[in-house]
Amino acid sequence: MMVSKTLDEWLTTIEAIHPKSIDMGLERIRAVYAALGSPRPARYVITVAGTNGKGSTVAFLESIAQCETWRVGAYTSPHLLRFNERIRIQGSEVADADLVSAFERIDAARGTTPLTYFEFATLAALLLFADAKLALAILEVGLGGRLDATNLIDSDVAVITTVDLDHQDYLGADRELIGAEKAGVMRAWKPVVLGDEDPPSSVLGRAYRLGASAIRYRCDFFVDVEPAADHWIWREPGTQFAVPMPQLQAPVQIRNAAVAIAAMRALPNSPKRASLQQGIANATVSGRLQNVAFEGHSITVDVAHNPQAAGELSAWLRAHPIPGRNVAVFAGLADKDRAGVLDRLADDIAQWELAPLPGPRGEALPQLQQALSGHRALSGVCWHSDVLSAVRHAIATSKTDDRIVVFGSFLSVAAVLQAAS
Repeated sequence: MMVSKTLDEWLTTIEAIHPKSIDMGLERIRAVYAALGSPRPARYVITVAGTNGKGSTVAFLESIAQCETWRVGAYTSPHLLRFNERIRIQGSEVADADLVSAFERIDAARGTTPLTYFEFATLAALLLFADAKLALAILEVGLGGRLDATNLIDSDVAVITTVDLDHQDYLGADRELIGAEKAGVMRAWKPVVLGDEDPPSSVLGRAYRLGASAIRYRCDFFVDVEPAADHWIWREPGTQFAVPMPQLQAPVQIRNAAVAIAAMRALPNSPKRASLQQGIANATVSGRLQNVAFEGHSITVDVAHNPQAAGELSAWLRAHPIPGRNVAVFAGLADKDRAGVLDRLADDIAQWELAPLPGPRGEALPQLQQALSGHRALSGVCWHSDVLSAVRHAIATSKTDDRIVVFGSFLSVAAVLQAAS
């Protein structure tokens, strides 16, 4: 009798099937999807692309759908602690057994076609969503858009949260080139919601050529926020209503919430106003300015990992001043613009604790020190062998009115959450 692999064994297997961790293109996954019967994941699909804000926008969309009592699934990446986090149905992570069953079906269908880890995960999400008979599936793009595995599905509404510099090795050296890749999630004559106030011309040009209705932040929909208010106003020509402040703390989360509302209102069957309001109020997502109790001390963790995200973290720090100092524990992947991140926060952080990250995209401590040597933000910086050592040193050298923020990567946040659990 054949013994089924455990989920952990399957994850080890799928990491090794393809020689590359990233191999962009739809040919392989499209062929396997066809062999699986090309099941539509839900009646309606929203695809969410963008440089930053994707995970929070997905959380808002998912929460609104739940308030509307729709059967909803959300596919996100990467995960923090468990692979199961990537695929949620009705707000709950899918079970190990369901993932194992999906991987077995995919493996049988692929034959000799090598799929990447992300392609396996994407197909598993599509199969499980189709099995669940969903009203709405929300798909977060992993990298770019045009050649991302999620772009296998024709969405009813596309979302592009922001376009900024990240993953330049794959997407291009400037916003125009990166925008062209992200604009690949658009479909002809279908709405696309744009969270940028000034989208690249490559994005707007593609929408025009496809006949996709571009719904733009601060052009077609607006937000009005008054200081110290417990709500904000979502507004479009002819309509406005009050929305509770989100639980997610960063100032940019109001824009993400507004983008989510615009996307839900663009569906053929739009949720009721009460569901939009309550969904924004209810939404939560781990790792976004999350307060964590770590060995008896309160610290803040955030997945900010590129200059644009670091700028939003800076805005939050300045909007929430404290009597003491801001102490940063920063660990970013070697292929990220870490100097650009430090530039955005140089005037906000009084003490830096830096550490490398493990894995193929990480590096050893000497290489990290060389990469950031001489940066203006790092006078008196302390170097550490790993994230947890850096956090413990930050705690030991901080005063009670100081604030400790750990950021730079999902891996940085995961290390803290794992140790704190």
